[in-house]
Amino acid sequence: MTTAQASFSKPKQHVNRHLIAKMPRFSDKGIYISILVLSIYGLLMIASSSMGLVIGKTGSLTIIVVKQIVFLILGYLAMTSLANHFNLRFLKSKDFPLWAMGMVALLVACLFFPEVNGAKAWIRVPVSSVDISIQPSEFTKIMTPLIIAAYCGDLHTNYQSAHSPMARPAYFIMAYLGIILVLQKDLGSAAAILMIASFCFLIPQHPQLRAGKKWVYLLLGAMFLVAALYFSPLGYSMVEHLPLQTYQKNRFLSAINPFADQYDTGYQLINGLVSFATGGWTGLGFGNSVRKYSKFPAANTDFILAIVVEEMGIVGFLLIFIPYLVIIIQLFRYAMKIKSEKARIILIGVALYLFVHCLFNIGGVTGLIPLTGVPL
Repeated sequence: MTTAQASFSKPKQHVNRHLIAKMPRFSDKGIYISILVLSIYGLLMIASSSMGLVIGKTGSLTIIVVKQIVFLILGYLAMTSLANHFNLRFLKSKDFPLWAMGMVALLVACLFFPEVNGAKAWIRVPVSSVDISIQPSEFTKIMTPLIIAAYCGDLHTNYQSAHSPMARPAYFIMAYLGIILVLQKDLGSAAAILMIASFCFLIPQHPQLRAGKKWVYLLLGAMFLVAALYFSPLGYSMVEHLPLQTYQKNRFLSAINPFADQYDTGYQLINGLVSFATGGWTGLGFGNSVRKYSKFPAANTDFILAIVVEEMGIVGFLLIFIPYLVIIIQLFRYAMKIKSEKARIILIGVALYLFVHCLFNIGGVTGLIPLTGVPL
């Protein structure tokens, strides 16, 4: 979804099949270029940060890079195809609820695969010597604004039901959250979905949604209150009494004071901060990170930003931050201009998806907020 026009209305002219892999017509060049910059830069940094993991393993780095290239190509083709063909009428079709329920089945399927770092959030498919993992909760984050747009957007007449128009999307989202938080034990993804859903529910303006919005405001108020308490002097004792897994509590406690247990729970965060300090403005140079060869966990996944800054410096960080900023600003700009509530919910939902991932990952890696394991 690259623009309001390309994403939400079908082009009058027939789309040439040979143009599917090219830049979508009517697309926003700023968004399009930003996506390409992030994709190519991300591919290079994944290759660099993975070097420390493949020492002594012949061909392992090549396999990692080739796998990422395949994902990049497939993702690009999917993006351009959806940008050219997606239409809001799909949200009113009989097939859409099946897609929403299908996400529940995908989330449940993760429970039959081994857990990783205490969470059962991945479907792992071994292909030859390559382990391909799929995280359905990422698709759920995109499905969330689509569900809210389908059932709450552009309601021009009174909703003929005993329940609020917010009821059905709320049931779907609560099902997602229940599986992800309770069964998968993935606190970060659940928090991201909750934030995206809460703000998206506030966008439609139909009078019958007012009662449901009061509950959303209460939920947001409770979230901000918990955040304020966490950052207060009471934060440490509050975390100790939360109904969380031990490893989840440790992430909260290490963000408050990583040096309280610098060789265990705070080890990863401290190493990340050292990488930031080492990189300075221009970094040590591409491929020259020292930390990625140490026992630095998640150097090529959750903590890849630390390796980026160590090698490319603050300048390299801006090469990530500025494209993200361009995409998010443009999505909000189109959302403010477009008349359709469905379209506005989707645009803002996607912008929030990107913003929350930036907030959670950058904040977690720098120790400003607890590490959630949400990827950048």
